[in-house]
Amino acid sequence: MQVVRFRKWFLLISVVMMLASVVSLSLYRLNPGIDFTGGAAINVNYQEEVTSSQVSASLSKVGQDDAVVQATSDNAFFVRVGVLELDLRDDAGQVIRRGEESEVRDALLSLGSGEIVSFDSVSGLIGSENVRNAIIAVVVASFVILIYVTWAFRRVPTPFRYGVAAVIALIHDVLIVLGVFSVLGETINLQVNAMFITGVLTTIGYSVNDTIVVFDRLRENVARYPGAPIGELVNVSVRETIGRSLNTSITLIVVVIALLLFAGASIQPLLYVLLAGVTVGTYSSIFIASLTLVAWEQGEIGRFVRLLTFRR
Repeated sequence: MQVVRFRKWFLLISVVMMLASVVSLSLYRLNPGIDFTGGAAINVNYQEEVTSSQVSASLSKVGQDDAVVQATSDNAFFVRVGVLELDLRDDAGQVIRRGEESEVRDALLSLGSGEIVSFDSVSGLIGSENVRNAIIAVVVASFVILIYVTWAFRRVPTPFRYGVAAVIALIHDVLIVLGVFSVLGETINLQVNAMFITGVLTTIGYSVNDTIVVFDRLRENVARYPGAPIGELVNVSVRETIGRSLNTSITLIVVVIALLLFAGASIQPLLYVLLAGVTVGTYSSIFIASLTLVAWEQGEIGRFVRLLTFRR
């Protein structure tokens, strides 16, 4: 398998996907859930026929004009509203002072016999903290991965390049996953919540693990064939590991698709992230991380940077 010969095409495909993700994010942005914006998320089931418009109209009567109502199944709805003044309860859980929470509950149950399955509320302050913690988690993970890979491959020439290549593949994967989610948020109203962050961090771990499998074989081949060109070593290493990578990824993708078909809506953000992340992560570990090493070794990255900065 001569992947190095076609490296410019593989890298071009990645650049196009990343640019498309940036455009998508600028046009649609992500659709944040209450974990990041604050507010209340409610799941309600009715025993008789009720429509989304009826639920929206009932909530509008109590001042919740911006409520998002999504049907999850027959006569079952997911409702998202803004930050509410919660009921004040005593130690026994009894309401001693009614707030906006009771108004929303009463509005929903006024439509007929039904049950509020869950009522989760997050303050705006906690939502802001979640955004900050999510960004910190991704940045710290990238930095630790850079240090670890550089240390783990310290016995090969220029080990720092291995760490940088792994982080480049990681950024590539995360950016494309974000772009996919911006499109899904616009088309199917898929929200970014805490499960999304779990999925992103899982994708980072999977991508780096797959990349290290290729790099580890490359390290063995560097020791086995001293003096061989890096391009030939990458070709051999990819050929020896691609079967393992594809088998692992396809197995995981099949499981994720099965969960998407049969699991509940609460873990859908995690599953969509895994589906996109595993697919893109497999591609990047085979065709991006290792080919970045080749391009760097042959001075192509330096020439590209000089071209962008109009330097000779």
